[in-house]
Amino acid sequence: MNYQKVLQQILAASGWSQEILANKLGVSFPTVNSWINGKSMPLRENNKQAISWLFVEILGADTVDKNELSELKSEALKYRLTAKKIVLNHELLDKITLNLTYHTNIIEGSTMTISDVKEVLFDNKILSNRTQTEQREAVNHQVAMNFILDELVQGSDLKWTPELIRNIHLRLMSGVISNAGMWRNHSVRIAGVHVPLANFIKVPDLVEDICNALNKKTNDPIELLAKTHAEFEQIHPFSDGNGRTGRLIMFALALQYGLVPPIITKERRSAYYKYLELAQTKRQFDLLEHMIAGEMVEIGKIIG
Repeated sequence: MNYQKVLQQILAASGWSQEILANKLGVSFPTVNSWINGKSMPLRENNKQAISWLFVEILGADTVDKNELSELKSEALKYRLTAKKIVLNHELLDKITLNLTYHTNIIEGSTMTISDVKEVLFDNKILSNRTQTEQREAVNHQVAMNFILDELVQGSDLKWTPELIRNIHLRLMSGVISNAGMWRNHSVRIAGVHVPLANFIKVPDLVEDICNALNKKTNDPIELLAKTHAEFEQIHPFSDGNGRTGRLIMFALALQYGLVPPIITKERRSAYYKYLELAQTKRQFDLLEHMIAGEMVEIGKIIG
């Protein structure tokens, strides 16, 4: 393994500084800096294993062991949470709002730091060093998330409908694009992604199918989260904001099953896109399920 190249790829994909990478690997900054600049290479087996593990975590794996997946999903299902519990606990609500808003927007290209998001959402500040659009996206995400939570709390058995999805998108993209809450009426392509997206003429019917899938009860909710998320993103029903809408749907669906919702972190963006593409082009959902279950466990450990 070319450890210099691997470490450079990890840095590029994660957005970490060398200091953060050193901390993740449990070594000093000079050591990591020396590895990255090719002045030395890791010799200890534990360092090599740590680098390999981090590479897979950030850039994505090619396969996952079935037994490992089953065990991780079982662990994820132990962490329970409801919309009502979030709404009644302001500290928990703020923590989830901040982290979900920050990570989902930065995945889509926002340059706002987590401190920026906190100031905009909770201190009502207008930042001079960030664009109006970025700040609007943060506020909109909070509004859309609160809308979903209200719907979940008010409805004992929330039914997914195309209108509900359009309402989520309307709140999410209002003031950002002119056609917020409206199905796209044109063809689209995602740069750098080799996934055929749905014909815009079929979007209404395909979203109806997604709603039927979301409303169908299952004994494997993590599989349902992965499949419906991948399928929604491939339908790509809106001109923009599909990723954020899809992750909010996944957030709400997890809460419907009384589960801690996954938060896809910015550091794992490359792995996330890789697993989405595998699910959409080859119908291989295991890796996406593994990521979703893993994020649920991490969030569950944090919130207790």
